[in-house]
Amino acid sequence: MKSILNSWPFVLLACLTLGLAPFRPEPHIWGKLKWIAGGANGMGFMDWFDVLLHGIPWLLLIRLIAVKLLNKT
Repeated sequence: MKSILNSWPFVLLACLTLGLAPFRPEPHIWGKLKWIAGGANGMGFMDWFDVLLHGIPWLLLIRLIAVKLLNKT
């Protein structure tokens, strides 16, 4: 049985929904990454948890891509 975490449609859907939500004025994960790149001054626990929550779908996508590329050889 194929794990849902290895399912391309599920991971892509998660990236496009949870990974980018809320969409306006900019994707939430993008704002948090810019904040971290600027030194993460003033970030609290909830901000770091937010990065984790919105970042997990992207980490799953990177993992799927890496597995796909490594299995080609």
